[in-house]
Amino acid sequence: MDEAGRDTLFSGAMQIDDSIGNPIKSDPPRSSDFKALYRKLERTLDSIERVEESTAILETVLQILVRDFRDDLGFEMGRLYRREGLDYFLCCAFGGSHPVPIGFQVPRDYPPHLRTLAEGLLIMRRGDPGYSDQIEWALGVTDTFAAIAIGPGNTHVIAFSVDGEILEEQILYSLSAVRHVINLKLQRWKLAGIIEEARIIQESLLPSSSPQFPGYEVHGHSRPAEIVGGDLYDYLPRPDRLLGVAIADASGHGLPAALLARDVITGLRMCMDEKSKVTRTVERLNRVIHRAALSSKFISLFYGEFGPGGALTYCNAGHNPPLLQRGTTLRPLEKGGLILGPNPAARYTQGRAHLDAGDAVVLYTDGLVELTNPQGKQYGLARLKRLLRGLQTIGARERVEAILTDADRYAGGIAPMDDMTVVAVRRI
Repeated sequence: MDEAGRDTLFSGAMQIDDSIGNPIKSDPPRSSDFKALYRKLERTLDSIERVEESTAILETVLQILVRDFRDDLGFEMGRLYRREGLDYFLCCAFGGSHPVPIGFQVPRDYPPHLRTLAEGLLIMRRGDPGYSDQIEWALGVTDTFAAIAIGPGNTHVIAFSVDGEILEEQILYSLSAVRHVINLKLQRWKLAGIIEEARIIQESLLPSSSPQFPGYEVHGHSRPAEIVGGDLYDYLPRPDRLLGVAIADASGHGLPAALLARDVITGLRMCMDEKSKVTRTVERLNRVIHRAALSSKFISLFYGEFGPGGALTYCNAGHNPPLLQRGTTLRPLEKGGLILGPNPAARYTQGRAHLDAGDAVVLYTDGLVELTNPQGKQYGLARLKRLLRGLQTIGARERVEAILTDADRYAGGIAPMDDMTVVAVRRI
């Protein structure tokens, strides 16, 4: 298929289609792009039945990725390596133009191998420092390969030969999505017996009541789609009479999403200090999440600090932009940067706004706007805005309750597919 005929996922301003193709523009990928790729991968792998031996399921996954996702990800050949002691051996390969040596032992000191284990994922081209033409040619690589470490303690490594010209940042996020979905499959089985414990932990992290903060009303509510969910919100009193408000949304739902959301809220508290600016806090948190066990999962975050005079300083890390409401005017709070986790070097910008008396900020996760009715139509941002324009004078609690009531009415009894969280902050 030529470039012009491919459907495109990472296409910046271009429309996202149900089929995912190679990028043809250099615009930065968006949070919705990552979630679209994640959901397609998850739907594909959900059909795989449980297999007790992790190598067996990874062989099946690798075959599916090479067979069904070549156009999506640009991967023309896939290889699976299994750890035995301190060494890694090639145990299977799919695709490619010539046979590769099954049983090949990766040299322990091979620089790309060491980097993959240390960083979790890697992209390397011919001519890069440490790249060995002899080793890679034997493994079927002609120019570029990508690798991800999989499983607890990096029990496996999956590598792909990359075909065609794809932007490195987009390969990075594709690899992160693939790594997460595979780890998700393994984690679901391993962690099935501790879901109730995770629910208790998650409930302990959610605020037990709304904070009492002079000059403001604050209220939030979160509904997981499963027993536990990937949405979290938190209130964080700060020095200089500031109130921090955070909302986070991990890709997917269920236990792995809940664990990462927990890591984000815990990490946010740890990354704060009295002198930290909002962007510095978010950048520190991003590095912490990148190093975490579930760093291959995407998570968006909005964090803002409200001051007693109505000042708001915030950073939006790939999250659905909260809406600042002044009368019937709704302003999205968009400044920030990419979602947390995949890129430890990501930089973020700081946004500023001001709330007059009666103004409100409504924070939400995409489980609200992507909620579907019996006809399969999404709730949508436009409906939320229409609703908010009729809620100009009510308090924060009443605003949250009105939004959730309208969402329930719209769903018509259909169970939500994603977690849903709404938080309102109103200046009085």
